Amino acid sequence: MSQRNSQNLQQPVRQVASQPWFERLARLGYAAKGVVYFVVGLLAAQAALGAGGKTTDTSGALEEIVTQPFGKFLLSLVTVGIIGYVLWRVVQTVLDPEHAHQKTDAKRIAQRIGYGISALGYAGLALTAVKLIMGSGGESGNATQDWTARFLAQPFGQWLVGLAGAIVIGVGISYLYEAYKGKFQRSFNLNQMSDTERTWAKRLGQFGIAARGIVFGIIGIFLVQAARRSDARQAKGLGEALATLAQQPFGPWLLGVVALGLIAYSIYSLVEARYRRMTT
Repeated sequence: MSQRNSQNLQQPVRQVASQPWFERLARLGYAAKGVVYFVVGLLAAQAALGAGGKTTDTSGALEEIVTQPFGKFLLSLVTVGIIGYVLWRVVQTVLDPEHAHQKTDAKRIAQRIGYGISALGYAGLALTAVKLIMGSGGESGNATQDWTARFLAQPFGQWLVGLAGAIVIGVGISYLYEAYKGKFQRSFNLNQMSDTERTWAKRLGQFGIAARGIVFGIIGIFLVQAARRSDARQAKGLGEALATLAQQPFGPWLLGVVALGLIAYSIYSLVEARYRRMTT
């Protein structure tokens, strides 16, 4: 992309990000993300306890929300938040406002690519939510397997899927490292938080981000397996990764711990909605 094209793309994004409402919408996005992961974690925890829950993904969480009393209204609020989160990810991808003063390097470029992929993923989730609100149903079939099948059908498809799996495993490992180091705290307005809030934000963040790391690792392993066997049916999404944990020795315990981790991540996302430092 030429410098002129880059500037042409940045200008409308800057205009949106500079609006007074944008930061509030972006913060609502973190809160909506927290609600979705809370539902995923709660259902998984109930399944681990044998209390009637189930292992599901983020789309399944939206389907669960819409079936509740005032479900369409609640899902509408969540959808607005998800759209806000998509817009924030686009701003992070194009402008990288939180690190604009730093020298561009491979790590920064990789992270911005990750922001872009996240924006696409949550845009798809927002579309699913809109379909549920309109009563036309969510996504049919298994989206992970569908996309894997499309890639496998391309030239060098097995290599592409294998590379994707390796990247997802790498993301999972990076989450585990991030949880261990606790550097995510740097993104908070720590001066606005009490000592207790800072302590719990760190604990919840470490537990929640580590749980996501485990899930990403499992998803990545299944993608690599799908590439090795050239079989899209081997690919698994979030819900199936959680179900796989339940099938292991001490499965209910493993699933229960990860489910609690996802609930911790949902609360951490609410903390982000309130205290994250956002440069727009």
